[in-house]
Amino acid sequence: MSLLIGLFDSGLGGLTVLRQVHALYPHSRCLYLGDTARVPYGQRSCADLREIAAEVAHWLRQQGVGVLVMACNTSNAVAFDVAVAEAGVPVLGLIDSMAAEIRTDRVGVLATPATVASGAYRRAIQAVRPEAEVLEIACPSFVPSIEAGIRDGAELRAAARGHIEPLLAARVEAIVLGCTHYPMLRPMLKELVPVGVRLLDPAAAVARRLGPLLTSLGDPSERESQGVPLPPPMERTRFCVTGSARDFAIAATDWLGSEPLVRSVSLHSPVRGF
Repeated sequence: MSLLIGLFDSGLGGLTVLRQVHALYPHSRCLYLGDTARVPYGQRSCADLREIAAEVAHWLRQQGVGVLVMACNTSNAVAFDVAVAEAGVPVLGLIDSMAAEIRTDRVGVLATPATVASGAYRRAIQAVRPEAEVLEIACPSFVPSIEAGIRDGAELRAAARGHIEPLLAARVEAIVLGCTHYPMLRPMLKELVPVGVRLLDPAAAVARRLGPLLTSLGDPSERESQGVPLPPPMERTRFCVTGSARDFAIAATDWLGSEPLVRSVSLHSPVRGF
C-alpha cells in the first residue's frame, strides 16, 4: 500500500498543492488538514505559528502519515524546523522547493505579512543564487478575500496593483506566488503584469519533489501502479478541518471540481479509520 501523504494549510489554499499532487500521482493516498478555525495564518505572531505547526504536525503523525507536505508558505517560513521535529517523517516545504527552481536573478515575491517578515524566500533563493535580487511584498488582503470566494473585483484589483507596482519598478523577471491561496488569483494577476514576467507557483515545485522522495521511501511508483484498479484521487483523499466541515466542503468544490467529503476534527482528539 502506498504511503499516506499528509498536507496542511490554514484553509483552502493548500488545495492548490493537493491538486498538483493528484495530477502527478493519481494513485497517491492523501490526508488534507485545513486549520480553518484559525485562518488566516499570515497575520499571526511567529510564536503562535510555531505552536500551531507543532500541534498540526503532531496530529498528522498520529494519523499515520508517511510524508508531510507543508502546504502553507507562512508555516513553512517560520516553523519548518518545528514541523520536522514533531512529524517524525520526512517533511517537504514550499519555499526550498521553489528556490531550487528559480532561474533568474531578479525575483519578486507576493506573500503574507508573516512570510515577508521572516525573509524566508529571500534567504532560500539567495542560498541557491547568491547574486539574486529578491523583493518581497506583503499582501494582507489576499487570503481573507480568497477564503470569502472573491477572486477579482475593483477593490481586490486595486490592492493587487499596489502590490505589483514595486516589483515591476524593480524590473523583476519572475514573481513567486508565495502563498498557496494566491494561484487562485492567477487570471487576475496575469492581466496586471507584462507578458515577459512569469508567475511561479511553489505548489508545482513541491509536488515535483514529492515523487523522488516517495520512491526513496519505498513507495510503489506510479509506473508500478499502472493497470491497478483504484478509486479516483478524490476518493483516496481524506479531508479534515478544525472549523465547519460544511462550509469548507462548499468552498472547496470550486477548487477541486467536485464536493469533497469533509470531517470536522479536534487536533486534541486523534481520528482514524474514515
